Order: sequence, then structure tokens, then C-alpha cells
Amino acid sequence: MHILSRFTLAAVLSGLLAGTALAQQAAAPVASGQAPAQTAPCGGDLSAFLAGVKAEAVAKGASPEAADKALAGAQIDQKVLARDRAQGVFKQTFTEFSSRTVSKGRLDQGKQKLQQYASVFDRAEKEYGVAPGVIAAFWAMETDFGAVQGDFNTRNALVTLAHDCRRPDLFRPQLLALITMVQHGDLDPATNTGAWAGEVGQVQMLPKDIVAFGVDGDGDGHVSLKTSSPDAIMTAGKFIQHLGFKRGEPWIQEVTVPENLPWEKSGFDSGMKAGDWFKLGVKPRDGNTKFADLEGELVLPQGRKGPAFITYPNFNIYLEWNKSFIYTTSAAYFATRLSGAEAYLKGDPEQGLTDVQMKELQTKLKGLGYDVGDIDGILGGGTRDAVQKEQQKHGIPADGWPTAALLAAL
Repeated sequence: MHILSRFTLAAVLSGLLAGTALAQQAAAPVASGQAPAQTAPCGGDLSAFLAGVKAEAVAKGASPEAADKALAGAQIDQKVLARDRAQGVFKQTFTEFSSRTVSKGRLDQGKQKLQQYASVFDRAEKEYGVAPGVIAAFWAMETDFGAVQGDFNTRNALVTLAHDCRRPDLFRPQLLALITMVQHGDLDPATNTGAWAGEVGQVQMLPKDIVAFGVDGDGDGHVSLKTSSPDAIMTAGKFIQHLGFKRGEPWIQEVTVPENLPWEKSGFDSGMKAGDWFKLGVKPRDGNTKFADLEGELVLPQGRKGPAFITYPNFNIYLEWNKSFIYTTSAAYFATRLSGAEAYLKGDPEQGLTDVQMKELQTKLKGLGYDVGDIDGILGGGTRDAVQKEQQKHGIPADGWPTAALLAAL
């Protein structure tokens, strides 16, 4: 579940990433006491690189024995490199993705897990202030409650990504943290498997965060997010608290909207409070307006005629968890369903653009000076912001949803 940019299961859930299986490159183990000629931050001879990692780990307090055990037999995994370089494609709409991920089967299983581990969820809420539905929804979204945790050797994945010079500053600390986990007896480097980017366990966390926020939920003296559901639940609660979740506050709330609103204020960073929207005729479906004084953003995943939500400050933890707007909104919605909310109203969204049309739109927006990122056909934050500004210029309701009318106007 690590949140740097969500490398793994958000994409896997949608069948969106593909990796090519290539041969593995073997590497010699690090001999105990071997001193590296240099720190070898990335690239070059793998043995020298691993020796540098060992030296750094020992300098930071790890035992030489733990470093040797963690790194012995490490290999470069070409499948990891292929995944890392794959172009992730996330082109489903909110209704498509959320219908797939927030299925009846998952909801039923989530309710069963909430009952099965009720005492653990209660403890997590008392200690960290995080609602059970929030933790359970992430648990479901990440691994189907532990059923799909990934089959890449975690040690090899982190060695591969730390040795590769694409993002060594991101992954070398994760490799050092893995050595710490090995020293604590919380991970077997030879057999532990997880996601291709080194994430581990039922809630998919990177080793550095497991070391920092790991909780022994079942009292066995170890933190095992892979095999222990209580450990996973408690650790997720502590981590979500760290991300800024505020006790007793909502995260997202479904609303209905009138035909006319200042649509240009929808989306993020409006400076509005939930009560400001309520005064304009936006109505919570559950009738609850007691959080009117909190900051509230009107979020329209498929424009003003589709599903509509107010997001509260707690929604920010979802954006920390994953940068994909569709994934985060689906995860937040899932948490409300597990907390008793009804299924959202799908409405009648305007027809969106095809992949070819989206790329044409992005090309035109880029030509107008907007930063839309890559011309990839994906409706990301930069493209949404640009769409909203151009809609306003052309007298189209500025709800951030690109349509053929906007493309024609450009």
C-alpha cells in the first residue's frame, strides 16, 4: 500500500500493466566483513553494489550477519525492470472501475472480515482514530484481503530497483529497511514474495514504512503483514493516522447536485466549505450536514450529470496513498459502503471521449500552453484542470469532464 505513486495493485486490479519474462542475472553473495571500494549508489558491478549496501546497513546499526542473510543470493530480476518501464494505462471511467472493484462479492467479504476481526478493528480505531471501513477497503483494494499479494521475491525486487539508476534514492532505503526486517526476524529474504516494486503483505507496504509503522497486532513478537491479518489491520491504522486521518471526521459523502452551480469551483482547491455547497443546493444523500464547517470539495468524476461527492480533509490520505483520482475515489467510496452507505447514483453522464479523441484533446491543450503531461489519453489532474479552464472560456459548464463539444470548440 505504499503511497509514493502506487506502483502496484491499483494497476494490476484493472489488468493494466504487462511485464515481459526475461532471464535472471545471477549475483555473488556478499562475504561477511567485505569492505566496498566505494558506496556504489547504483549501477555497475552487482557484487560491489551489494557490498556497499551492506557497509551502509552496518554503519546504520544492522548486524553484519543480518546484512549477509538479507543479501546472500540476491539477483537482478529482469521481470521487475520490465514492469518498472512498462507504460501503465489507466483509462477506465469512475463508474467502470468502481463497479469492478466495489463488487457485491467484495462488499460481502468485507463485511465478513469486519465481523471476524471486530476486536482488532475496534482496537485500531481506539488507538489511531481510523474507521474500520477505511482500513478494510484498502485491504480489499490492495490484495483482496490477502489473497493476491504478488509473487516477486521481495529481496530481489528491491535489489533490482535500488541497483538500477532510474530511482536509486527511492529504493536503496527500502533495501536497507529490508535488512532491518531480516534482523528482527520479520522477513525471510529467500522466500518472501510480494509486489514487483517491493511492497509486502496484505496491505502492501514498503519495508521502510513497515519498520516505521509496523504493529504486532497478534502479540507473537513479530510484524508479519504477509501472514497476520491483525498485524496488517493495526499497521494500516497506524500508517493512515500518520498520513493525517482525523478521528471522527468523514472522508467522502455522496451528494445530489442542482442543474446550475458554479461548476468552475468543482474539483480540488476551491477554498469552499461543505456548507457553502449545501447553501447552493447540493444535498447529501444520507441527509447528514453536521460537517458543514469542514472544507469540502465537490468532486464530479464524470461531470455534473454523473455521480457526485463532497470530499473532506480526510480524503487527502487517499491522495497520499495513490495519485490516481479514479482509484482514490473508488477506495474512498468503498470505505463508505463498508460503513453503511448506499450504492451511488450513476446518473446519466455525458459521453466521454475515445482514446484517440483524448489524445487529440491533450495535444490541443498542450498547444495552448497547458501542462497536461504525456499525450497518453489519460484524464489526469493536469488534463482535468486544463479542460475546466477551457470549458469556462467557451461557455461550457466547467465540470472538468471532457466531451466532444469541448473538442469541437477547440
